[in-house]
Amino acid sequence: MKNFKRCYPLFSLCGLKCGLCPMHLDNYCPGCGGGSGNQPCAIARCSQQRGGIEYCYLCDEYPCEKYDGIDAFDSFITHRNQLKDFEKVKKIGIDAYQSELAKKIEILRYLLANYNDGRRKSFFCIAVNLLELQDVKSVVEQISIETESDNLALKEKATLAANLFQAMAAKRNIVLKLNKKTQK
Repeated sequence: MKNFKRCYPLFSLCGLKCGLCPMHLDNYCPGCGGGSGNQPCAIARCSQQRGGIEYCYLCDEYPCEKYDGIDAFDSFITHRNQLKDFEKVKKIGIDAYQSELAKKIEILRYLLANYNDGRRKSFFCIAVNLLELQDVKSVVEQISIETESDNLALKEKATLAANLFQAMAAKRNIVLKLNKKTQK
């Protein structure tokens, strides 16, 4: 969208964690309000019509009809935590939330650099997005311990990492798959 800029493009105005999206990581998308390359977005237009609010939760009409069923289906990134993340931002403040997101982005980059066998990018993006930071840190620590002394091939390390994330997700009752819209 022309002239649509935001101070922090890694957390979208609608509550998506753009910094954990495979499209952003591959430089196909600059993140919400990150400059040229943004696709037309009804929520961005809405923000501009309301004086350029930085996040939807700051709007007097939040949550509006645009949020009805917003977490039912995913795009390149999971939409499941949008509303939950806004509640967290309200509770801990935007600075603390952005700091937590920065730590998650750093961990995701570490996972992709050390445990991606060419087939795990989306999986790691989903896992880091949906699990709480402490759970992500715990899994990464466990991965590090279990791969420290072994001379595992990358594929074996990737499988181990995926299995440990799946186990943590199961413990938290979280499914680490994108919710795709069914074809009619």
